[in-house]
Amino acid sequence: MKSRDTLIRLKKFQVDEKRRKVAQIESMIADFDRMAGDLEREIRVEQERAGISDPGHFAYPTYAKAAIQRRENIKRSADDLKIQLDAAKDALADAFEELKKVELLDERDQLRERAAEDAQERAEMDSIGLMRSRTAAPLL
Repeated sequence: MKSRDTLIRLKKFQVDEKRRKVAQIESMIADFDRMAGDLEREIRVEQERAGISDPGHFAYPTYAKAAIQRRENIKRSADDLKIQLDAAKDALADAFEELKKVELLDERDQLRERAAEDAQERAEMDSIGLMRSRTAAPLL
């Protein structure tokens, strides 16, 4: 039974690790989305300051061009992280299923052990009752 307990602890640890990874990726995606939003605002401010909103214009602000490129890189990174997030969520679901399987096996084994102990206890009580009834019976 101790090996099953160890296995359950291992599976719980794996589930917790997968949860942390999912949370970490979600946090990174949120940070990237926030940074992309900040860059979007900076680009608009720069375009309004220069009075030019066409990136193809020869006088388009260099900072706005660089910010657009950085924003696109961040969006690509966020999209890549979303793919990783899907994979991490799948791995978490798999790890959770494995944990549940092991816990169900453990529960089933415990029920079996309890049933066997109950049966043995009933048999002992029956034998005690039988012995008492034999000794308490009047002799004829």
